[in-house]
Amino acid sequence: MSLADMSLPDLVGTLLGFFLTLMVFSYAFGDNALFRATIHIFIGVSAGYAAIVAWYNVIWPQLFLPLVFGSQSERLYILFPLVLSGLLLFKASPRLSWVGSPAVAYLVGVGVAVGIGGAILGTIFPQTQATINLLDTGAGAPPDGSLLFFIAQGVLIILGTVTTLIYFHFGARNRVSGAPRRPEWVEFLARVGQVFIAITLGVIFAGVFTASLTAMIERVQFIYDVFVPLLTGQ
Repeated sequence: MSLADMSLPDLVGTLLGFFLTLMVFSYAFGDNALFRATIHIFIGVSAGYAAIVAWYNVIWPQLFLPLVFGSQSERLYILFPLVLSGLLLFKASPRLSWVGSPAVAYLVGVGVAVGIGGAILGTIFPQTQATINLLDTGAGAPPDGSLLFFIAQGVLIILGTVTTLIYFHFGARNRVSGAPRRPEWVEFLARVGQVFIAITLGVIFAGVFTASLTAMIERVQFIYDVFVPLLTGQ
């Protein structure tokens, strides 16, 4: 669709995105006021969007509606988060910030519990089960009969998983003659795990770089699609 066929809101949005993209790309010439203004706009819009989502999805339906139109039991249930929310407001005052400490402690405790539970149930247990299933030739063996390659692949992944976990083993013996050191076999396996970690980080970096490059190409194509019609009047 050309610029002449766009409606006024679409045209304004396209031109606004065009100029904001140019302002972000101006960072290639160093930190400047245009880039900082774009960052401030982005942070402000993101904060405003997050506030609107929190109001319509959490505060209004789960706090105010039950408090005003709910039953007696619902109002009593809402009292607990309402009190904690009120205590958080005291953190804005240096003198009264201690009043909001119980609410912060509750939030941190729940966050840590959710994080640990998610890591155990969502990562460690599935990773352990997937590692065990790697050598299950009856369930996952390739149909072409390359059993040796299948077993080698499973052993390699198991080796990477085990040595990576050993790399984060920081236990060491206390020795009288010198600093404490881990056993030699632990050090060897930890070095192997370090190689697997380096390969993993390299793959992650390559993925992030590819995604960033794709986004940049899309923005350059967007600038071209807008700039050329502006010059040609189409």
